[in-house]
Amino acid sequence: SGHVQLPPPQNVTLLSKDFDMILTWTPGEGSPPDVTYTVRYESQERMDKWIKVPHCKNTRSTSCNLTCVLPNFFVKVRARVKAVSGRFQSPWIESQFKEYYLDVELAPPVLNVNVKKNLIHVNASFPLATCVESFSWMYDLNLWEAGSEDKKQYEGIFRKNTVTIDTTALRGNYCLTARSSFQSIDFKRSKFSQPVCVLLLNHKG
Repeated sequence: SGHVQLPPPQNVTLLSKDFDMILTWTPGEGSPPDVTYTVRYESQERMDKWIKVPHCKNTRSTSCNLTCVLPNFFVKVRARVKAVSGRFQSPWIESQFKEYYLDVELAPPVLNVNVKKNLIHVNASFPLATCVESFSWMYDLNLWEAGSEDKKQYEGIFRKNTVTIDTTALRGNYCLTARSSFQSIDFKRSKFSQPVCVLLLNHKG
């Protein structure tokens, strides 16, 4: 028939990273420079119904963020991608199934530390997409004196809550670090964030 097929995308993977569900792929070997990609997904609620993803149609990118198009965070979904160039297209290549709620991978939060006279106010900000803000994300906080192994732990703090630490009895260089946590079937935790250190001067005089 003389119909030339484009090389299909390779390494098509649905992965969870930093609170997001993302489809990634690499260009097929020998892909033309003008190649674009189109993504669709299906959910186990409605098998064989592949749904378009408007922001990943004819995209030059080799990834597609699906987090906020997922119809249900408690159902497994998979995605597929094809290459397009002019009037040629590749076959669709499918990913494996993933479920946001079970498979979400957490990133460490960013700590905002505010030192007042005898208090430290700490809160954590999370790089969350708006569609998943309502989940009950939590964080754990550690405080320790620089050079010491002895950490004071504050666990299971609701994401939007601030921790206030009385520093009246503390003097010297203190460090804080936090990790995100999330209760699904089992408990998930991120790695700890980079430490933020503050010099506490006692204000007795």
